[in-house]
Order: sequence, then structure tokens, then C-alpha cells
Amino acid sequence: MQTVISIIHIVMCFVLIAVVLLQAGKGANMGAAFGGSSQTVFGSSGPGTFLSKMTTGVAVIFMLTSLVLSHPSFQGATSVVKGARPVAEKAQPAPVLPAPPAPQGAQTPVAPPAPAPAAK
Repeated sequence: MQTVISIIHIVMCFVLIAVVLLQAGKGANMGAAFGGSSQTVFGSSGPGTFLSKMTTGVAVIFMLTSLVLSHPSFQGATSVVKGARPVAEKAQPAPVLPAPPAPQGAQTPVAPPAPAPAAK
């Protein structure tokens, strides 16, 4: 089943590229006014050209096959890299080193007292 969907996906990819490249640019409307052929399905006043409708249809099929092909990757939830450990196992806390002993005869510094508020 997955092989068939992959083949459809690849074919739709090439068809989508071809249909987009076949479309005329926005500046081609002036050439069609002087005797050029119209590409519309419903005449010159139709809602859109045949190629734009075909592009939309092929793009929808391409996106649906993309979603269908990506669905199995969410099912197993296994790692792509064989033998890789999860991140939680790799994280180790840094070792805590004891504080160095204070030299003998040294006193711990004492903060000076706060100045008294000035009287007015």
C-alpha cells in the first residue's frame, strides 16, 4: 500500500511541476486580447483557467499523499539513530566540589555597620 502511495506521490510531484511551468504569467493577458487563445474552461468570463484548477487539484492530491506517507512515522516513535540514548539519560549533574578550607588565623570579614540617618 505504501509503495502505491509513494508512486502516486512522485507522479503528482512531476505533474505539479509541469502544470506550474505551463501556466502563463500575469503579463500574458494583453497578448490574449489581440487574438490569443483563451485557456479558460467556462469561456473568457469563467472563474479561473483550466491550468489553475488543475494546479489546485494536483496540489491537494500531493498534500494528501504527503500526509498519508508521513503517518507511519508517528506510530512507532523510535529513534532514527540506532543505539542512541535518550537525552534524559545523557544529562548528568555537575559534581559539587567542597569549599576550600579557610587559612588558620584569618577571620571572616565583617560588613561595616549601616550609617545612621541624618537628623533634620
